[in-house]
Amino acid sequence: MPRPDQEEQQLLGDYEAGRLVSVASAAELKRLREAARATAVKDKRVNIRLSSGDLMDIQALALTEGMPYQTLIASVLHKYVSGQLVEKKPA
Repeated sequence: MPRPDQEEQQLLGDYEAGRLVSVASAAELKRLREAARATAVKDKRVNIRLSSGDLMDIQALALTEGMPYQTLIASVLHKYVSGQLVEKKPA
């Protein structure tokens, strides 16, 4: 494993000294908890076919959210079936 660079060493030192403070909002923490909860219990496997374009878009969104694309898909499906995500009606 490569040695940490100067910036990484500084971050590690700050973390170990307790000088880092979370900047995540309550809403962000709730969103992350829901995503984790939605993917924590995996007792069934599902295979689906998606267009290449849709998959690429999902993967890009997942990257910006900082999560695996499978987790994003599971989270969206969970929110939809639990009523937390509804189809947007045209204006």
